[in-house]
Amino acid sequence: MTLAPEQEDRPAPGRSFPVADAWAPAFDAVPRSLFLPAMVWAHDMATGKSRPVDRTTDERGWLAAAAADVPIVTQWDDGEHQGVKPGTVPTSSASQPSLVASMLDDLQAKPGMRVLEQGTGTGWNAALLSHRLGDANVTTVEVDPQVSAQARAALHAAGYRPTVVCADGALGYPPGAPYDRIIATYGLRQITQAWIEQTRPGGLILAPFGTHCSNADALVRLTVASDGTASGPFLQPVEFMKMRSQRLQWPQNPADGGTLAETTTTATLPAHGKFDPFPLVAGLRLGDVVHAIQPHEDGARTLWLYSLTVPAWSATTFRDGEDEHQVRQYGGRRLWDDFEQTLTWWQHAGEPGVDRLGLTVNPHGWHAWLDHPAQPI
Repeated sequence: MTLAPEQEDRPAPGRSFPVADAWAPAFDAVPRSLFLPAMVWAHDMATGKSRPVDRTTDERGWLAAAAADVPIVTQWDDGEHQGVKPGTVPTSSASQPSLVASMLDDLQAKPGMRVLEQGTGTGWNAALLSHRLGDANVTTVEVDPQVSAQARAALHAAGYRPTVVCADGALGYPPGAPYDRIIATYGLRQITQAWIEQTRPGGLILAPFGTHCSNADALVRLTVASDGTASGPFLQPVEFMKMRSQRLQWPQNPADGGTLAETTTTATLPAHGKFDPFPLVAGLRLGDVVHAIQPHEDGARTLWLYSLTVPAWSATTFRDGEDEHQVRQYGGRRLWDDFEQTLTWWQHAGEPGVDRLGLTVNPHGWHAWLDHPAQPI
């Protein structure tokens, strides 16, 4: 796709990622290093591992990590983690700079517009918004008191004073409404109605959205209508830390006492990496289902599906070179049957990726669609 001249991406000296012209002055003026604590963990996207970098003992390495196009973890385990080694679950970070630049471009915010940011994190994204839009037009909400306080201090030290609020982002921030744009920097499993109500008709909501079926998200851009609904396309696959109040709670299904059905299938398990399309599609179509892949020593792998609403699970074991695969299903929902129907639908639709999907949100919930809002999946 060819961008309009004012939107063309261009690299800059000392920057390893492209930025749209409209945002380049902000990125040039506001380095990420101003917003990082001394102890950080640089995340390797290829390996999924994070390595500690301490500015007090390795300033050169710390500065290199701050300037690199990689995500940087700044908090583990909701602040309970201590020590140098990575914790269990990353819970706050500075996102990959190229993704930050891409999302700000996708937000389509212009000077004079009011923006609500959900998820302050380090404060870097809020500073970029403030540089271009002005402090008075930027409100940023963070649920973690310590993270919020650190971000406010970093913003003030860098010369920016947007409205920084420590609160539950699910509620939005009514005192600053209506907003022209809302941008979320964490993954969502529901778009709250408060966000729609606090966005002016014609305004945009940009957020990573997905389902509990997998940890993957896709960036969705919703246009808010005057009737309390919002609808729009998915733009690209991403993966973000999840909104704390919407994190997955794994089901505790009973192990016995129900009916176990055993059968076989000739279906082939599609690619299921974090940025492959099918896990996202499956979650959007199945709803209230979570999956896990269990590898075996002999090279086989079992696809487990669990219902989040009724006691039910399925286990399908795939072995390379075999045409039929064992299926076990238990409980009040035949999860493999639903999964296989979804797989058949996806294949007949041409195996669509994220770019053919969209989302519509109304006061009663949401539904995903293929190619057009009139074609729910």
